[in-house]
Amino acid sequence: MFRLEKRPTPSRFWTGATPVVAVILTMLAGGLMFGVLGKNPFEVIRTIFWDPLFGEFAWYLRGQLLVKAGPLILIAVGLSLGFRAGIWNIGAEGQYIMGAIFGASVGLAVFPTENRLIYPVMIAAGAFGGWVWAMIPAILKTRFNTNEILVSLMLVYVAQSILAMAALGFLRNPEGAGFPGSRNFNSYPAASNPELIAGTGMHWGVVAAFITVIAAYVLLQKHLLGFQIKLSGQAPRAARFHGVNPTALVVLCMGISGALAGLAGLFEVTGPAGQISIDFNTGYGFTAIIVAFLGRLNPLGILLAGLLMALTYIGGEMASTNLGLPSAAIQAFQGMLLFFLLAVDVLSNYRVRMSMKGTA
Repeated sequence: MFRLEKRPTPSRFWTGATPVVAVILTMLAGGLMFGVLGKNPFEVIRTIFWDPLFGEFAWYLRGQLLVKAGPLILIAVGLSLGFRAGIWNIGAEGQYIMGAIFGASVGLAVFPTENRLIYPVMIAAGAFGGWVWAMIPAILKTRFNTNEILVSLMLVYVAQSILAMAALGFLRNPEGAGFPGSRNFNSYPAASNPELIAGTGMHWGVVAAFITVIAAYVLLQKHLLGFQIKLSGQAPRAARFHGVNPTALVVLCMGISGALAGLAGLFEVTGPAGQISIDFNTGYGFTAIIVAFLGRLNPLGILLAGLLMALTYIGGEMASTNLGLPSAAIQAFQGMLLFFLLAVDVLSNYRVRMSMKGTA
């Protein structure tokens, strides 16, 4: 019989190897799933992971890699701070939506004014929108001891309803012939987020993501607040003895993650998406949870995990278009990554032992 035995200290080998093993197992299980669907597993895996980087249209798709990775990294870094402290913000998708709505509302309110200050104000409004939406579960948790997982998750659906109201009502383009959706920000230079270097996919959202990775790394490694965040997640009682205020930490971590998710929404709506629409939210807030854990809640790891997950987005779209693979299969493939990550992560804290049952 096999049993799990608690390790005295977490295994450094398995802590580092878990993401790699999880990716390999995901490829194997995904290949089996693709085979059941009647597709060539090797062709699908090659299309997802190889073609976007080295295929015929790699020169274009490499730029799209940064476009997809930017919001994932930005959101995941914010979530990782809370996760490290044992604060579970699962509603980043709603905060992403509200950041886009707040920021877009500011830009559209002054249309067609051309002023260099418009976009910085929109950025601040986007961060504020995500922060406000994150403060709801934060305050409810600190004042009434509610579960932040459930509250933040339910608020996603509220945000989606507000998004539909915005696209069909108060932000709808008055010159859009009645079609849902706001004005296109790409045709409004003062409020747009264009590529900074043509063909690279680099826009202000990607720049913000890289800056956030560096700032979070410095915070966790060099700052007292970073030590308090890690201590609160690993030993809550010791953190209290150390003088950490759990209420303030909840508000701070939820606020940071909400603001970063709101920024991601603002950069997306003024850049790649271009407008507020009913289907603006593409699941970045939920996928960022996978990115955070795949990156081991480490900012540098999240950077690499975000690029990998972006690769599955781009490669998945190619597989759907070129091979006729259902989009649901790609979503299941991405979900497998989190499943295997959590499953293999058990080996970081437990070792497998084989025991023999004796007979009386």
